[in-house]
Amino acid sequence: MMEMRMRLRRRSGMRWGTGIGAWVRGMGVAGVGSALTLGGASSVGALAPEADLAYHGSVAMAAGLVDLRLTPRNHGPSAVEDATVRLRWSAPLADVQRLPGDCARSGERAVVCRTGPLEADGLGDQMRLNVRLRGEPSEVTLEIDTVWGGGAVDRNHGNDRQRVLVLDTGDSYVF
Repeated sequence: MMEMRMRLRRRSGMRWGTGIGAWVRGMGVAGVGSALTLGGASSVGALAPEADLAYHGSVAMAAGLVDLRLTPRNHGPSAVEDATVRLRWSAPLADVQRLPGDCARSGERAVVCRTGPLEADGLGDQMRLNVRLRGEPSEVTLEIDTVWGGGAVDRNHGNDRQRVLVLDTGDSYVF
């Protein structure tokens, strides 16, 4: 059958891939590809809830001891069963730390903490950490970001990623 088509094309002067047949084949392939793409996108969107996590609080430092109070918030629209926030300092942490039960050290300069459940348009429980830095730096930068959002998609990273400059004055810096 294929051989017969090739002979007809040679007689008519048509090359493979040209003419109305090629256009129909191309549109069919494009249509199937579009349907697969759209179908895939809608099924992924349906599986992953959307949330908007944010972190607000205050931080103070005196003589290398950092006092951090952090309250997670979920602006919604979906609730989040649990999330993980990373707290990363520009100076290394002291070797020995006393961290709350929902927090763990994650390297020389970082700590990760569970937020617990976050209702849509709701506040989570306040976290309070006291960490000691190695030495007594005159200033430190604290970076806050979400490591895991409980499987939810967060399209607004403007409020869950923060950088706070903290001076060794004992003053509270609110973010």
